[in-house]
Order: sequence, then structure tokens, then C-alpha cells
Amino acid sequence: METADRVGGSGDGTLTWGEVLAETTSRLVAGGLPPLEARWMVEEASGLHAGTPQHGGLETLVTVGGMSRVDAMVERRLSGEPLQYVLGSWSFRTLDLMVDERVLIPRPETEAVVGHALDEFDRLAQGSPEVVVADLGSGSGAIGLSVAAERMSARVWCSDISGDALAVVRANLAGLGRPARRVTVVEGSWFEALPAELAGSLHMVVSNPPYVATGQALPSEVADWEPGSALFAGSLGTEHLEQIISEAPGWLRSGGALVLELSPEQAVSMSEHAASAGFEEVEVRPDLTGRGRALVARRP
Repeated sequence: METADRVGGSGDGTLTWGEVLAETTSRLVAGGLPPLEARWMVEEASGLHAGTPQHGGLETLVTVGGMSRVDAMVERRLSGEPLQYVLGSWSFRTLDLMVDERVLIPRPETEAVVGHALDEFDRLAQGSPEVVVADLGSGSGAIGLSVAAERMSARVWCSDISGDALAVVRANLAGLGRPARRVTVVEGSWFEALPAELAGSLHMVVSNPPYVATGQALPSEVADWEPGSALFAGSLGTEHLEQIISEAPGWLRSGGALVLELSPEQAVSMSEHAASAGFEEVEVRPDLTGRGRALVARRP
């Protein structure tokens, strides 16, 4: 399927988007992939998204450019590249985020972590006109931009040590609209990225840091495509979690909250570490499957 001028079902040497959808579905299914992915690819290439006024245009003839776009996506997907990178964007809570190989793919587990962070946000917002939040290691910006988009009193700092990741954050920030005015993007490692005057004044610190141990086996679609620096923390897997927990009390105001994504297997040890660092009301909250995924701890 290389051009739009080979014979299609119309019999006149052209193809409609409906015919391309059928053929793309066959190619993906033959490669062991879900048929729904074909519709997403065709929607991305054609702009004919369900629910939009122009939907129903699957009888529209395919342009050469559109056909080339579909072919490229199919080949990339059949090579093993994650669907989210192939499409170039992915839905996360209320946002449609640009994603590529410079950042981790936003996942449902992290959506749940944001939900727990927003619960803490609402507690902290009582009587406070502005809630200052730091999203450390922002990646695509999924956490920090979601907080800014869903809470109008949020003042968010998004940081990452990777300049490539911050380019993605800024691209997503550009599409955020008015809430973008309340977001600042800074480069650096964890708390080092933040201006010193923020020490002791943050209402909340939230992060999805690397928490996989070096050498731990991961699915090839993750290990071969997603950035290792955003996945692997060190020989234990808890190195970055421990650092953030240890340093957070110096940056949070009294009653402030720390919310961290972690592996369920790390929940007990990181809860103990948070308690030893001086946090109180330490608990681990579940993801959508009921597994402990978010460490929530409050500064006295």
C-alpha cells in the first residue's frame, strides 16, 4: 500500500478512506495487532475523527500525502514502535499530549496518581488563593499540566533534567490555553531545578521518577523505545524516590504534601523512608487495578 492511485473498491483507480481503513485493519491484524489501532491511524492521517462535524467522510478520496502518512505509521507500528509514538499524541485525563521517543508514554497508572494529587490539592486549597506545585521530572508534562488545567488556583513548576523532554513539555504547554500562564518550565535535577526562594513554600511536590532497577526485565516495546533515563533509577530502583523523599521536607510548607508514583513492591520501604524523613500521615494509594501506586505523605 504505497500510493493513493492503486485500484480500490471504487473501481476507478482511487481509494476512499473507508477502503484504506479496511486494508490497514487487515495489515495490522495480520501482524498480531488490535484492529482498533487501524482506525486511530486513519483518523490521525485523515482528520476524520469520530464526533466531529466532518465525520462520516470515509467515502472521501485519499490524498497521496494522506496515503503516505498511513503507510509510514503502519510500517513503524509493525516494526514494534509503540502506538503512542506512531500517532504522535496520546490522551491523558483532559489533555491530548504530544509524545515521542524523548519522553515516557503517559499511562493510566499515572492518571490515577494525578487523581490522588488533586485530592491533596483540594485539601491544601482551602483558605489559600494559590496553591504552588512542583512537578519534578515532568517528561511530557502529563502531571503538571493536568494539575494546571484541572485546578484554576494552581501555580505549577515543571522541571526535568532532560532538555529534550522539556522541549516536549513546552510543546504541550503551547496547546494548554489560558492555564499555561500559570506554568513555569525549568531545567535541572529534581529540586536543584527550582529557584532557592521556593524552599519552604511549596504546597505540594509530585513526581513520577524513574523507579525501575537497572537490569530489570521490561517488555521490548518499553525497553527498546522509551528513554532509559526516565525508566531506570539504579541498582535498587529506589534511588531517586529516596532522594526526593529526603529532600522534600526542606521545600514543602507546613502541612504540604508529597505525592510520588512508585512500584507496588516499593510501597512498604518507601513509606518507612518517608516516616523516617519526618513525614506524617504516610499512606500508599491504589491505581486503577487496586495496586499500591501513589505514596502520599504530609509534612507536619
